[in-house]
Amino acid sequence: MTLQEAYDKARKLGKRIPELEPAISKDAEYSYYYARDVIKGRFILGEAAISKDAYWSYWYARYVIKGRLPDFMHNAVLFSNDEFAKYYIEYIE
Repeated sequence: MTLQEAYDKARKLGKRIPELEPAISKDAEYSYYYARDVIKGRFILGEAAISKDAYWSYWYARYVIKGRLPDFMHNAVLFSNDEFAKYYIEYIE
């Protein structure tokens, strides 16, 4: 099963599928979508992958957490991308 199929299955069912979460958690994009669309809140298992991508970190802060990221997610990756660092800083202020 691909990540797309795993995500689609969980979204269609409208609930978490714990046996698929380890695979989903390794990918920033699908971790974000899973958190936003299935869990409708933080997906702690996927936060390590999300924190490695400035783009998905910003969107996770904005539409899942709806505020400041957990401290461990504030890292060089987020702030290495000037565009998303700026968006993030403006959003949380």
